Formats: sequence, structure tokens, C-alpha cells
Amino acid sequence: MLQPKPNANERHSYADYLTWDDGKRWELIDGQSFCMSPSPMRQHQLISKRLERQLDSYLLDKRCEMYHAPFDVRFVETEDDVADDYIDTVVQPDIVVVCDPKKLDDRGCKGSPDLIIEILSPSTSRMDMTVKFELYQRFGVKEYWIVHPKDQTILVFKHLESGMYGVPDRYCAEDSIPVTLLGDLVIDLTRVFS
Repeated sequence: MLQPKPNANERHSYADYLTWDDGKRWELIDGQSFCMSPSPMRQHQLISKRLERQLDSYLLDKRCEMYHAPFDVRFVETEDDVADDYIDTVVQPDIVVVCDPKKLDDRGCKGSPDLIIEILSPSTSRMDMTVKFELYQRFGVKEYWIVHPKDQTILVFKHLESGMYGVPDRYCAEDSIPVTLLGDLVIDLTRVFS
């Protein structure tokens, strides 16, 4: 179960977040803090590494860049430069792909990535499937993948013009996922779940 930072009723900003040095991984969603510790299980990390390997290999020498947790993604309501005191949402998705280099800075990504992948863990699955789903939909993340390690399935949600995610495409361990968002990339799930 994710534990809120003490004084959970208090709203926090990215400026506050930058001062927390307790050795734990934190995320902020609409000013509320969530502790992302402990570290993910081995199977989670193995799946992440295998997805990253295929993404990173494909993106070599391309405009888009892939990053993995811990990597801060700061969501902002406007494209204007916003001070850290006014940013109240920062998350560390398992994998992100950013195709707009203007969104990248020394601290991570400021704005919506093009693709976010979250790999479910017992302690984070409810948050990934509800709170983060709504967050990524609200900020227009073009594709949101939810990976179910136990079921060996991936749900791929694509952002629609209506501002909502459509019905997800579902892929199993024997399938391949065409990632048309990134060109002609195809992710071979037999290499992810084997």
C-alpha cells in the first residue's frame, strides 16, 4: 500500500519534493504525496529491462528518447515556464518516451511524454490503474501501457481527439505490439515475457 508523506492533508509542490532526502522515492499528484518505496520485485525489473532494450535499440539515432525510473515527469497545465513552487504533479513512470526535445531538461521531463509504460506491482497496481490512468488521460499522454506481469498481458490505451482514452488494445505473451506512434517499431512480447 502506498504511504502518503506525513501531513498527507498538506499540499506539496515540486519545490518541496526537491528537499525530501529521506532515501525514499516519492511522487506528487495534484499536491498529494505518495511513497513509491520499496523497490519493485525482480520480475517487474526484468520486464522493464526487456521492454527498454527493444525501445532503446529502435530509438537509437531517432528524435524520440526513452528513459526509465527514477526519472521525473512534471505535469504542468500550461506551456509557459512554471516555477517549481507552482508544479504540484511529478511522477516517476517505469518507462517514458519523449519526442519533443523542448520538454527535456536537466531534471527530467516538463510536460506530457508521448508514451508512458507502467508495470504493475502489488503495492502500486491500484494507483497505476486509476489515479495515474486519470492523470495521464487528463494531460494528453498519447499512449499509456499497463503491463500485467502475472497475467503476461499489456493493455495499450491511446488518447483520442475527445481527450479520453479509447477501449484498450490487449496483447498477450505470444503477441507483438505495433507502436505506430514511434514509426514502424514492433515490440516482440515473446522477448518480454519469456
